[in-house]
Amino acid sequence: MTEGSVKGIYIAHKMGANVSGHQKVSVRAGKGIEGDRYFSNTGKNRSHYQGQPDWEITLIESEVIVDFNKATGNRFHESDFRRNLVTEGIRLNDLVGKTFKINGISFYGVQLCEPCASLQKRLAAKILPALLGKGGLRAQIRGNGLVALGDSIA
Repeated sequence: MTEGSVKGIYIAHKMGANVSGHQKVSVRAGKGIEGDRYFSNTGKNRSHYQGQPDWEITLIESEVIVDFNKATGNRFHESDFRRNLVTEGIRLNDLVGKTFKINGISFYGVQLCEPCASLQKRLAAKILPALLGKGGLRAQIRGNGLVALGDSIA
């Protein structure tokens, strides 16, 4: 099994707010990340995919961000992509429909987290088609605990 790690952790306290970086966060099954807008039920666009909630946590590969910046000449920070976890060393697309663990906490990959019009507007840059199929992963949190920078993903 492939193993990666958590390189960045970001949350937004309310809709439209800037994301803030963290060293570690508390996650709860069925609720999301403590302090994030979705955890407190103030998050808009709580969605489901094939009957599975897919708003609890989002992930993106740091390698995708580096490649995107290189290919487009941009210098976006990883937080600009507004995903909760930035990973390194693991292919997130391979986790769709699978259970995986971060620091012993169980997660389930629901679907790809494709880039949206609001992200393109926020970045003021053309992100499609460059990020199509590479925008990250929407996942469910199926356990409780802490996720910290450097934690392994398996």
